[in-house]
Amino acid sequence: MTIRATAVMACDYDNPAHLQAVASLLNGYIEDEMGGGTLLSAEEQTRLTGELCCRPASVVLLAESGGVYCGLLVAFENYSTFTVRPMMNIHDVFVLKTHRGKGIGRRLMQAAVDEAEKRSCSRVTLEVRQDNVVAQNLYRSIGFDETDPPMYYWRKYLGRKIKI
Repeated sequence: MTIRATAVMACDYDNPAHLQAVASLLNGYIEDEMGGGTLLSAEEQTRLTGELCCRPASVVLLAESGGVYCGLLVAFENYSTFTVRPMMNIHDVFVLKTHRGKGIGRRLMQAAVDEAEKRSCSRVTLEVRQDNVVAQNLYRSIGFDETDPPMYYWRKYLGRKIKI
C-alpha cells in the first residue's frame, strides 16, 4: 500500500472537511499531554472556524497525509513597533501522535515561515512549553531560539477561565 506524501495547505473555509479537520485537530491538541484545557463543544468548534475565517491576520494550515488530516498550525500576523513591520506569532502547532516523527511539524512550520516572508514580516515568534523538548528541538533545528534576554509568557484570564 502506497501512502501519499504529506501536503500542507491553507484552510479553505468553504470546504466542510477542512472546517471539521481544524476543530478535530484542535480538540486533539487540547487532549494531548502537551495541550490541556477543556475540549471544545460542537458550538465552540463552529464558532472557532467562523471566527478564524473572519480574521484576515490569521494563518491556518492543515497537513494531510494518506487521506488523513494529521497536522494543524494556527498563527496570527501582528505588528512590531520595534521593527515597524508586521510579525507572525505561531499560536498552535499539532500533529497527530500516529503521524509524528515524519517531518509533518517541520513542513507546517516551514509553510508558516514562508507565509511570514510573503507578508514581509520581520520575525516569527512562538511560545513553547518548558517540558516540550521534542518541539524545542524541532524549532531550534529550523532556526528558532530563545529570546535574549529570556522572556516570560504571562496571561490574565477574562471571562470563562480555561485551565491550561
